Amino acid sequence: MVTENNNEGALRGVRVADFTQLVQGPWATQMLGDMGADIIKIEPPGGDWMRHYAYGNLYPAGQSISFLGFNRNKRSIALDLKSTEGLQAARDIISKCDILIENFRPGVMDRLGIGYESLQAVQPGLIYCASSGYGKDGPYQTRPGQDLLAQSLAGGAWLNGRRGDLPVVTAVGQADLLTSLFIVQSVLAALYHRQQTGRGQRIDASLLNSIIAFHTQEITAYLYKGANPERSAAGIPNPWLGAPYGLYPTRDSYIAIGMNSVRRLAAIMGIEGYDRKEFDSNNIIGERDAIYENFAAVFRTKTTEEWLSRLLPHDIWCSQVNTFREMAVDPQVLHNKMIIEYDHPAAGKVATTGIPVQFSRTPAAVRRPAPLLGEHTEEILTGICGYTPEQVQAVHGSVRTPS
Repeated sequence: MVTENNNEGALRGVRVADFTQLVQGPWATQMLGDMGADIIKIEPPGGDWMRHYAYGNLYPAGQSISFLGFNRNKRSIALDLKSTEGLQAARDIISKCDILIENFRPGVMDRLGIGYESLQAVQPGLIYCASSGYGKDGPYQTRPGQDLLAQSLAGGAWLNGRRGDLPVVTAVGQADLLTSLFIVQSVLAALYHRQQTGRGQRIDASLLNSIIAFHTQEITAYLYKGANPERSAAGIPNPWLGAPYGLYPTRDSYIAIGMNSVRRLAAIMGIEGYDRKEFDSNNIIGERDAIYENFAAVFRTKTTEEWLSRLLPHDIWCSQVNTFREMAVDPQVLHNKMIIEYDHPAAGKVATTGIPVQFSRTPAAVRRPAPLLGEHTEEILTGICGYTPEQVQAVHGSVRTPS
């Protein structure tokens, strides 16, 4: 049901400049819009990339089913940020907003003159959230960032599928959607901080950090055991996506191939038979099995690193497929500090996943280890609730040990 009551919502009065496309940014701003924020979706002249891509190639009345799923509760404006007028309009919109969220590649907004540093100089209360594939800097800064690639790098793909088969990524865009959630919780925390201090800040989120954080239980178990987990004999298919998307065996491992034009990828790899207009698509469903087998035969002729060296210079969406062991020493993961240690009073040194989102003014940190059962009862009851020692003792006495 659509309601015309614009006065409802916990975030009424909050306005967001939404420069995001695809999934992780749009779902985040949609959630904020659902909670009452005024979302101004600033699109390029051709529109959000997701307007031209749809799960299952489903376009009801010409509208992408994927775009419809991630973009309710918004108002749209199309601006050419490369023109003087478009850029000025963007600046004017931003000046009326509390929050700016963008998921361009790192450095794009700075080159346009509307990056965080230039904006906060004139609008110190602005909350600026940048979402990227792998982080605002580091060895993977210039790589294409996309859900399949982030899942592959994070190691979780090795948890799925049949034993001995290809690693399997989840059918839902796990890294995208988790990053959306981290964006929302972080900008809300920053809003609270601004309410107390009047100051905005920069927030950085990424697909890689989010998906690693999501696997905290599995990664922490791996770090304790020191061996990769065994997969079961079951597999999980994704019926909605077409060629050339998927994971492919190489001479020594696997490679992840995201949403690329079949025709363009075939030309780069030297595969014949696809130099026709119908293969310009990045989501061919009808012939996906045959196309996959043709590409797979060629991918097997080189190592993963050889393919990355060949494809990345052409901006092909691709990545290696890390196991947890490889992920834990991956240079971008280490740069992002997504594997950390803390001391626990019983367990000793605990290695686990790091904090996926960075705040420029209020950095998050591990301040306490996981507590022992009832460890802080007295501290909480006396420090927060003002209990007397007798009342604390009464609470202790009321706790029954499970039989």
